[in-house]
This record gives sequence, structure tokens and C-alpha cells, in this order.
Amino acid sequence: MPTEVPRAEWETELAELRRQEKAVTRQLDALSARRRRLPMTPVDPGYVFEGEAGSRTLLDLFDGRPQLVVYHFMFGPDWDAGCDGCSWVVDAMSHPAHLNAWDVSLVLASRAPLQKLLAYRERMGWDLPWYSTGGSTFNDDMGATIDGEENHGLSVFLRRGPSVWRTYFTEDRGVEHLGSHWTYLDLTPYGRQEAWEDSPAGWPKSATYVRQRRHDEY
Repeated sequence: MPTEVPRAEWETELAELRRQEKAVTRQLDALSARRRRLPMTPVDPGYVFEGEAGSRTLLDLFDGRPQLVVYHFMFGPDWDAGCDGCSWVVDAMSHPAHLNAWDVSLVLASRAPLQKLLAYRERMGWDLPWYSTGGSTFNDDMGATIDGEENHGLSVFLRRGPSVWRTYFTEDRGVEHLGSHWTYLDLTPYGRQEAWEDSPAGWPKSATYVRQRRHDEY
């Protein structure tokens, strides 16, 4: 059990902890600002994926939006179920309508055959778009499969017209921060697009909080 103290002492301790928390928040803001200034590297937009509506290219996965977040879900071709850790992550993911309203698409991608992916998605009660990468080298090229072994991670892409670039990648404990749509937006090149953010000149901006809606009211 924690140590019991009078309320005044507890409030003093809490105030000091919150001061440290605010300092970490400012450090995270600075990291997000640096992330928005990362250079990008070109990616072949023609990678082919298998989805519910048939074959789709990487460019198609943007669904007409300029930014794309791909969660590399560990599900090998011969596995009977998806990774339990990745399942934990997806259970906490944001409702995609919020990300879509900020011009971000979110999809899952795995090497397992599509039939396995869709069956597991139904079992888990998810509705996020899920694509099989088994027919391409996408997983290997993105570091989601290494020497034949599955690796979880998250990639962020940006497109303009028919051209696609990779702007960010994280793996291991880097995915622990997923679960809030603000967290996802902080990983994208345009960020939250709010007035207070430290972004490069010309980046899209709007007033703080004005774009938030219930997910069925966008």
C-alpha cells in the first residue's frame, strides 16, 4: 500500500509530480515538432495488397487522403491467430473517423492470407481495414519481416498525387503510445494542425479543439 499522509502533504507531493509531468509533456511536444521536420524517403506506390474489396496498391490504401498510418500487425502466414501483443494494441486504437477528419487513413497489414486476417478480425470484434501483404515484399522492405520472422511496428506515409513517401517508423516499445487519436496525429507529418503547434511554415493549421466531433458527426 502507498504511504498514508495528511491531505496537505499529499497535495504538495502531487503538485511536484504534476510539475514533472508537465515538463515531460513539453518534451513530447518538442519531439513531435522535430518529427514534423523529419525528411522523407520515396516509396514505391505500387505495392499490391489483398483486401476485402480485392487487390489494392499502397496508393489506394490512402483512400484519397494525404496521410496514411500502417500498423504492421504480427500474423505469419502459417499462424492460427494474430499476435497477442499486437491484439492488445489494436484493442486500444482510436475510432478511425477522428483520424479521417484530419486527413489520415489507418490500416492494419500482415503477411497472413486475407481469409485468416478477416476471420481473426471478426473474432476480435474489430472493423479497421486489414490487408494481406503476402503477395509483395512490403513487409520485408518496411522492416516488418526480418529474416523470415515477424516484427511489429508502425509506418507513416505521405502522398502528393501519385507519389508516396515514408515519413516515420517505430517498433518495439515505440507502439506503446498508440491508443489515442492525438497520439497518432502526433506521429504524422502534419501533426494536430492546431495553432499552438511548432510546425514548419505553410503547414495546415486551425484553431485549437475546433475540429473535434463525435465520431458519427463528422
